[in-house]
Amino acid sequence: MVVRTELSEAEIDRVFHALAISTRRDILRRTIEREHSVSTLASDYAMSFAAVQKHVAVLEEAGLIVKRAEGRERLVRANPEMIARARALLARYEELWRARIARLDDLLAEKPTDSAGSDESNEGV
Repeated sequence: MVVRTELSEAEIDRVFHALAISTRRDILRRTIEREHSVSTLASDYAMSFAAVQKHVAVLEEAGLIVKRAEGRERLVRANPEMIARARALLARYEELWRARIARLDDLLAEKPTDSAGSDESNEGV
């Protein structure tokens, strides 16, 4: 079985779009803790059921949550595979920035040579 770890550009866009809104981040957090019905999720927000359904749809489209039917209810749970893939992407970004900061630290730690920017060479001018 082949497990994909890299996210496509379209998947990255959908994940960041889904996580850009605090309500969706909260829904994701809650569904990581345990499975919820959409109606239970909706009861905790000061918005319509339809608005919460739209937030759930965005998270589902991004692959961050999975929705399933159980009788008349729609149950929502987090998708750990996609969350792991998103975390791996963010870890790669973190590595890039840490490497850039380390290079900048190295450049700042280098001592300037006497000929480059020394005040002594400008004396008497």
